[in-house]
Amino acid sequence: MGNEASTSGDVYSYGILLLEMFTGLRPTHSMFSDGITLHNFAKSALREEIVSIADPILFQQREKGETSLSIKSAQNDSSSGSHKIQECLISILEIGIACSEELPAHRPEINQVVSQLHAIRNSLQSG
Repeated sequence: MGNEASTSGDVYSYGILLLEMFTGLRPTHSMFSDGITLHNFAKSALREEIVSIADPILFQQREKGETSLSIKSAQNDSSSGSHKIQECLISILEIGIACSEELPAHRPEINQVVSQLHAIRNSLQSG
């Protein structure tokens, strides 16, 4: 936004990268116009519509038979594994949203982000 380079700008870029990776959408996608941004899109749909904003590839299960879960079955699956993955996905998208806040003062420090990512990884591995 015209400010000099800083770690806060790097945090912003990292947040946008997380949102791109986990939604499968670029900030330049045609749906982002008239004030709608990737950040706003993810923030508005985060809790209620997590499966609809996440990249469908994230819900594919790779096993010996390469079984693929549809988005609908991922929404309806009440197993603890599916729930844990959805909770981790929400946590990662929350980090992306926090990192891509418009005002640099509202963004977390990178050490906080790293700690949160480690906690998410540990939570996923413990299940």
